[in-house]
Amino acid sequence: MPDDTATLRTDALPIVFRGGFRVFFLLAGLIALAGIGAWLAWLAIHALNGMVPEPTIAVAPHLWHGHEMLFGYAGATLAGFLTTAVPSWTGQPGTKPTTLLALSGLWLAGRVAVWFSALVPATVVAGIDLLFFPALTIWLAMMLSHDPKPRNLLFLVLTTGLFLANLMVHLEWTGLADSGAELGIRAGIALISVKIAIVGGRVTPAFTRNSLIRAGKGDRLPVVTPRLGQAAITAGLVFALLIALDAPALWSGLAAAAAAVFNAGRLSRWQGLRALHDPLTWSLHLAFLLLVVGYATIAASLLFDAVDEIAAWHFLGIGALGLMSLAIMTRIALGHTGRQLAAAPAIALAYVAIALAAVTRTFGPAVLPDDYYTPIFISGGFWIFGFALFGLIYFPILTRPRVLPETPHAQPTAP
Repeated sequence: MPDDTATLRTDALPIVFRGGFRVFFLLAGLIALAGIGAWLAWLAIHALNGMVPEPTIAVAPHLWHGHEMLFGYAGATLAGFLTTAVPSWTGQPGTKPTTLLALSGLWLAGRVAVWFSALVPATVVAGIDLLFFPALTIWLAMMLSHDPKPRNLLFLVLTTGLFLANLMVHLEWTGLADSGAELGIRAGIALISVKIAIVGGRVTPAFTRNSLIRAGKGDRLPVVTPRLGQAAITAGLVFALLIALDAPALWSGLAAAAAAVFNAGRLSRWQGLRALHDPLTWSLHLAFLLLVVGYATIAASLLFDAVDEIAAWHFLGIGALGLMSLAIMTRIALGHTGRQLAAAPAIALAYVAIALAAVTRTFGPAVLPDDYYTPIFISGGFWIFGFALFGLIYFPILTRPRVLPETPHAQPTAP
């Protein structure tokens, strides 16, 4: 009887809670549009008359913007990936709907608390917003205990590090520290970049191999060099740590440069140019290229002051994070709902739009030095356009039952 009751409770939940990719990718798409939409609206009002309505957030808008795109958007994409992939890595059943309900509820509670932080004490906002990553980490540790492979245990470091980065932000927002918010956001972006280097380093060559073989191009396949991957991930972790510690620019810049060089070496061996026939695959290569350029841009900023530092961080945040997460979400959603692994033309356009958003936001201010707002609005427009296409095409996919695949396809997540 208890088992029947539990089954009834599970079956009563909407279908979006029957797969981590469903609920969290929907939430990621929502915050991608709402977060940037609200940010652009604030900028537009400020640009027009310098007067803004009474805010519902208690912190500087630019910090709120960075916080929500990192811990909100990136947090949702990370949770969606982990709750989908980790059960298959460890040989366990899929994540329970009740677990997904709890985790997504904590994520949503954090977003509401931060968006309306002017209405409640800062300590309450912090207490609510800081719950999500520890809960995700506990679930992850329990799952990985069934098959604790070292390369997967590294994700525990990332989720714990993201909690600590968020804690740095809230320590300043609650007045318990004089600073830390900007460092926390930057350290969080650096940690998410390590996640991209790990996940991208697994799925990009694996899915490229599958795509090339299906296309009859199996004569030259991607080559994976584990030691080069280890060096790239280590450099990324060192870079994140140095940023969190507010180390001298020379040290952080050298670490960023090393991460760029090592990841570029990996990418050069994955036969990306031979996969231009497949948007689901070339998008992964393009996203990884943006990761490399992002690290290099930050290194150029820190070492030579050649690029505005804030603009350089946006290249990692918009380009590497935005495009890699979109590329993985679109592939996972197709594979795990039994659909053919083929991107709609509009999704290929969305990939390009996110890449253009990164380039425009990073280098636009240098092209138009006397016009602060135009590059930001153009970049934001590209971002919203890309994720609007994602929402239009993938909302039905994520909210409808699985369909039977008509043809065999590659596994949507790599081990």
